[in-house]
Amino acid sequence: MTGVPLSVFIGLTVVLMGGAGWMTGQALARGWTSAWLILPYGVLLGLVDRFLTWGLFQGELLSLSGFVIDSAVILAIGAMAHRFTRTRMMVAQYPWLYDRKGLLTWCEKPGREKPR
Repeated sequence: MTGVPLSVFIGLTVVLMGGAGWMTGQALARGWTSAWLILPYGVLLGLVDRFLTWGLFQGELLSLSGFVIDSAVILAIGAMAHRFTRTRMMVAQYPWLYDRKGLLTWCEKPGREKPR
């Protein structure tokens, strides 16, 4: 479906470009920017992934399904990194307001009154 063997997909797309997507998500979260900016960066990383697939492993350069799958994987990894980093930052920067609720979420501390 992506035009390359599974080992190439895992190595190039998931590990290499997914790592770049993870760092992109972290950088955007650390700058307090919106998670929507992951979309254009993820698409650009998907284009780079397709080019490297074609140039290094003789995969299909103009494979639409390959591009969509590769970009979706990179975007998912970037979005997860953004949320993980944002959760860690919120809990660390505002410890009197928030508690970590899970790996990707936070919640208000009990007994806190909302300002009017």
